[in-house]
Amino acid sequence: MKKRTLVTLLAVSVAAAGLAGCSSSSETAETAAATEAAAEAGEEEAGGEAAAEEEAEAEAPAASGELIRVGIINNDPNESGYRTANDADMKAMFTEENGYEASFAYSLKNDEQITAAQKFIQDEVDYLLLSAADTSGWDSVLQDAQDAGIGVILFDRTIDASEDLYLASIVSDMNKEGETAVNWLADQGLEEYNIIHIQGVMGSAAQQGRTGALDAKVAAEDNWNLVTQQTAEWNSEKAQQIVQSVIDSGTEFNVIYAENDDMAKGAVAALDKANISHGVGKDVIVMGFDCNKWALEELLAQNWNYDGQCNPFQASYIDEVIKKVEAGEELAEKTIILDEKGFDATTITEEDVEKYGI
Repeated sequence: MKKRTLVTLLAVSVAAAGLAGCSSSSETAETAAATEAAAEAGEEEAGGEAAAEEEAEAEAPAASGELIRVGIINNDPNESGYRTANDADMKAMFTEENGYEASFAYSLKNDEQITAAQKFIQDEVDYLLLSAADTSGWDSVLQDAQDAGIGVILFDRTIDASEDLYLASIVSDMNKEGETAVNWLADQGLEEYNIIHIQGVMGSAAQQGRTGALDAKVAAEDNWNLVTQQTAEWNSEKAQQIVQSVIDSGTEFNVIYAENDDMAKGAVAALDKANISHGVGKDVIVMGFDCNKWALEELLAQNWNYDGQCNPFQASYIDEVIKKVEAGEELAEKTIILDEKGFDATTITEEDVEKYGI
């Protein structure tokens, strides 16, 4: 996949063996023996040099001129605790010590991400790593990358593009995340569900998956109602404003379905300001996603009710894909789905908080 040329070193032993094979039959036994001894000495010396070279390569795969160049396009690391953890994971993996030269670009807007991708293509990176802000609009730029011999690897989020345009996709199953959460909510057995639905950035895979499951349930059940459905764009303050507006209107509600932890936190701030109880056995069920450690601690204290896991640690999977491609190995699977679960405040443990909190 890399466009650079790999130089193969020829062992001196091969030349020595070749010279021995070309000796004439008129050579004396002593001359032949001396030649053979010299060849063996050359083989030993070359073998030692080759071993030393292999050891040096193993210890320093990121030697000058041999770095794998990656352009990484991600969402704003300040978007949420999940994104901060995701960005830190990428930066820890794609270092010179690990054999990479990495460049980063951040945006929550698809057009800005596409511009960044085009710049990375012009810079002739070896791999383009992409967490798309929106699922659509990527076909053209990915085709440009493929034409330039650049391997594209999706992480965190899927896109609506032909699988032929990218090498691999390491992602969460956002649809399953939504279904797991909605099934948990259904199991609570409320007589009526009056839900404040706070959405993430519209068009993102996370928003679509977590919204889709709830929309389907509301459409199917007469006692499921959306009090309001608005985007807070993953932002805590905007989520607080949405919930405060509902409270001020006097409309009754008993569920907060927030599509990430930060928005759930903002929603709870509005509830606290209005002295509305929330959590296990209280007036309002609070649901979030991403499993920030502080959010799981809210579950442990039973101030929240549910949190859906979204695994931010994808860099090691990407590194493994790149190494296989570099070695000319065939990838076993095109799409790698990260294993994730949902947590209930009545069953979560301190061990869960430590193990799964990000």
